Amino acid sequence: MTRTYQVTGINLKTQALGESDKIVTILTPEFGLIRAVAPGARKHNSSLGGRSGMFVVNELLIAKGRSLDKITQAQTVKTYPGLTKDLGKLAASQYLAEIVLCQALSEQPQAELYELLNEHLNRLETLSQNEAGVLAHLAHGVFHLLALAGLTPQVQVCALTQRQLVPNFTDPHWQVGFSIAAGGIVGLATWEELRKEKQRERQINSSGKPPTTPTSSSTYQTVVHQQELPVISQRLNARELYLLQQLSQPEIMHINAAKDDGWLSVEQILRQYAQYHLGRQIRSATLIDSYFAANHDATV
Repeated sequence: MTRTYQVTGINLKTQALGESDKIVTILTPEFGLIRAVAPGARKHNSSLGGRSGMFVVNELLIAKGRSLDKITQAQTVKTYPGLTKDLGKLAASQYLAEIVLCQALSEQPQAELYELLNEHLNRLETLSQNEAGVLAHLAHGVFHLLALAGLTPQVQVCALTQRQLVPNFTDPHWQVGFSIAAGGIVGLATWEELRKEKQRERQINSSGKPPTTPTSSSTYQTVVHQQELPVISQRLNARELYLLQQLSQPEIMHINAAKDDGWLSVEQILRQYAQYHLGRQIRSATLIDSYFAANHDATV
């Protein structure tokens, strides 16, 4: 006798199966990721057609199968129609969904991940139409998903020295580095000092001379003292560091997202960081690039 179970879940991915069916990948708080067949969902008059769409939340009755489970009943409890009406919001939502698909586990409760995704989708949907706002909320969502996975980048302290780094708005040329390999922001003065120290070590090793006592300029302690010098992936100005540091807060609405002014750089940093740790490209990110490139050309 076929076993059935009930879940609530949000659709994150669909693919065609046969002539009229769909395979739907669903995130549920109770059982994590589920892949189930929606029979006849591609037929014009199918009751599962709309219910198997992207970002639709359903209460489901599912029958266990040998290889794939099968949806036998679905009742929609929430949709996000605002996401499909704006290309930027849709691209950002798919971007977040792709990260969730990399993080989510099957046959294990994923309540926190489920709630976090829905929270950020709701924020995107209710956002007034502006490009920088989409970028800001996308960056906020990516940061929180990384944090939930235990992959939070260091954005408050230098990854090399663990010293607090505060944006300096008085110096227009002030910058800080971000190193994916080191795990977060890096003071450029410290990084340059470490680079010179490594250079001195190489010169000593190549000359065969015994090591000399470190100079007073290298008395600091670093986490990567005996390791390779971390690559600086990107440099940020004071505004960009400020935005990056604010992402750890539960709300982002108080930040002025009415203009770009740094959000593009922040998103690029988090994208590179996420791809490095997930071990794969975020394909939906190309939609974000295309969307903002098209809108930039239209306003120039």
